[in-house]
Amino acid sequence: MSEANGARPLHTSDFDFELPPELIAQTPSPQRDLSRLLCYDKQSGSIEHKVFHDLPQYLHEGDALVINETRVIPARLLGRREDSGGAMEFLLLRRLEDGCWETLVKPGRRALPGRRFVFGNGELTAQVEEILEGGARKVRFFHEGIFEEVLDALGQMPLPPYITERLEDGERYQTVYAKERGSAAAPTAGLHFTPELLDEIRKMGVDVVPVLLHVGLGTFRPVKEEDVSAHQMHSEYYEVTEESARRINAARQRGGRIVCVGTTSVRTLETVADERGVVHAGRGETSIFITPGYRFRAVDALVTNFHLPKSTLLMLVSAFIGREEALRVYRTAVQERYRFFSFGDACFFH
Repeated sequence: MSEANGARPLHTSDFDFELPPELIAQTPSPQRDLSRLLCYDKQSGSIEHKVFHDLPQYLHEGDALVINETRVIPARLLGRREDSGGAMEFLLLRRLEDGCWETLVKPGRRALPGRRFVFGNGELTAQVEEILEGGARKVRFFHEGIFEEVLDALGQMPLPPYITERLEDGERYQTVYAKERGSAAAPTAGLHFTPELLDEIRKMGVDVVPVLLHVGLGTFRPVKEEDVSAHQMHSEYYEVTEESARRINAARQRGGRIVCVGTTSVRTLETVADERGVVHAGRGETSIFITPGYRFRAVDALVTNFHLPKSTLLMLVSAFIGREEALRVYRTAVQERYRFFSFGDACFFH
């Protein structure tokens, strides 16, 4: 395929597709593992239509299923300017040092350095320290007690902008294995798993291995440049323990596949894998941007949701199975009326 061998630059418009708005899921499936599952075989190109609880049919004893155990924080704060009382919205993206956060603030023109803001009845106040690259703000927060408890009391779940319905149960925007607080968005491929399904998978002899990547809202930012290589990828915190690295490498050594749940798990493993595909323990920030032409080192199969047109996530899927095949899969999903995006259905590329 021409885009895989560098014959011409990749264009953002290469990753566009027609999506009827009514296919954008506004609410979660009534039961997590009753979402639909489109299964694509990379070797044959065949497509099968299943239900998510059929996933174990495609897993094998000895495989490793890699999950991202990040937990979404109630990162959306509604407050007001201390001086004028004007309404403001804050979205926490990433914890910085000394009680500061990288934050998106609306309206941005009113979030100037030195300005102060109040939330709730004053239990939480904030001051803008500086304007960061890309328009985010470094914001320092002031409070009594534990910040996470204050945030739980005052914050709201930061649903993506294309979801307009109110979420009745906030836990439905968390995976059942969510553990480490720090994400501004859910790793949505994991939303389909139930404890019972994970138990079934473990009993098959599949090792369920946790890694960590705190998802930033950069995931949802559109690619504005037509030249894909000009896009600046957002940075996110990741962590792979010695134990998880050992278990993933052991699966590969025994002939098992590395099956990633979500693009966040893919980006984490591809950040820490060496040229031979060996996964190393580590922690830090990753801004890895996976596009067609990328050679995957650690990942053999992928569970993921259906992504936005022209998004970095669709580009990653296109790198995994080929751009033309990815667009064919997406056209099929539209024809078959699959539900798209965060609360939508899933696909399995293997």
